[in-house]
Amino acid sequence: MKPSPYEPYNRLLSARPARGDVHVWCVSLGLPEDRFSRFEQALSPDERARADRFRFAVHRQHFVAARGVLRCLLGHYAEMPPAQIQFQEGAHGKPALVAPDRVRFNVSHSGGLGLYAIANEREVGIDIEKHRAMDDLNGIAKHYFAPDELAELGKLLPENQNTAFFRCWSRKEAFVKAVGMGLSLPLDSFSVSLDEEPTTSIARQPRRTAREDWMLFDVTPRAGYSAALVTEGMPAAIRCTRVEDAAKLAGELGL
Repeated sequence: MKPSPYEPYNRLLSARPARGDVHVWCVSLGLPEDRFSRFEQALSPDERARADRFRFAVHRQHFVAARGVLRCLLGHYAEMPPAQIQFQEGAHGKPALVAPDRVRFNVSHSGGLGLYAIANEREVGIDIEKHRAMDDLNGIAKHYFAPDELAELGKLLPENQNTAFFRCWSRKEAFVKAVGMGLSLPLDSFSVSLDEEPTTSIARQPRRTAREDWMLFDVTPRAGYSAALVTEGMPAAIRCTRVEDAAKLAGELGL
């Protein structure tokens, strides 16, 4: 099974994921100045404190936008106002809703894009990485990649290695986030495919990830990025959408 092509977001607004389905939202995080305060006011005191710790204004804005959009989407699926969404953390820091627990989610943002996975009674992990020049690509890969991933990377032409690196990195991060084990799960303890169309299974999964049916999918939204989704078991459907105006989407969802 492959994720569906990216489709207009109004189609997902009128749909609810069936049990086990996954919706993937890609949202551009730029905000007009007159909407920033509304997003900020919807956040919890802890989220606002985290935003204040960013050194650069653009990073602070993207964080506020990303969290505001997350609250809007979760409020939509959980049928409650965005400001009333409450989070809790698992043993290793994976965020979850306090209620309703049927709605599962994960979020990532990079290079001005936020990527959100929303599921019904299915754990998910998602990661997006904007491609950028790497001064020590091979050194970083040797530290974090599994031996078979290093071998696969080394077979590529130098001009193709940067894209493959971020493809691999996003897939590994998505898996770690899906299983909810954080830094306790070393990135070199399992393997993913570096191919453009990935093998859906995760190789050499550590036994402590509890189950062996985690599935991997490529959900890259545009050129210059790599993005991956990992799901608990095989979903019946993965529907993806892109939103270029975060403020407009938030307004439609009650913010």
